[in-house]
Amino acid sequence: MHSFWYRLNALLTFSVTILALMCTIVSLTDNLNTPSPSAEIQIMNINWFQKQPQGNDEVSLTMNISADLQSLFTWNTKQVFIFVAAEYETPKNSLNQVSLWDAIIPAKEHAKFWIHTSNKYRFVDQGNNLRGKQFNLTLHWHVMPKTGKMFADKLVMTGYSLPEEYR
Repeated sequence: MHSFWYRLNALLTFSVTILALMCTIVSLTDNLNTPSPSAEIQIMNINWFQKQPQGNDEVSLTMNISADLQSLFTWNTKQVFIFVAAEYETPKNSLNQVSLWDAIIPAKEHAKFWIHTSNKYRFVDQGNNLRGKQFNLTLHWHVMPKTGKMFADKLVMTGYSLPEEYR
């Protein structure tokens, strides 16, 4: 006859195996969700556009950000991290990304929002490449699940430009 400890070990091993299998199957159901988020970013004002003493360009923007990210939320979503990045090209780099604003959305109820804000982080180019520069504003999101792997995607909004002269 098997001992108590042997039977307890077999029961716990079986239970953990079933739990792991259930978590795997359940996290795979997230792949059935096809999110369709929408967002719009308007630049309301260029607060300042100046050359720093070190020679770098710096810009301060006021933006209206509106988004509906509710479709990103499922039963398995813990939270969504979002950020707005300015993306542009320079002769030295084919892609420059500068994070301007970020937030954490803890629940689906907060995933539809409108905010009027200035850039939270400094928009600085290492050099003087921003005068008259065309750039994109990109809303990135990272969906953090309760179980399973993280999912990331973005929406690119084109057609923004900076002035030719410093202000």
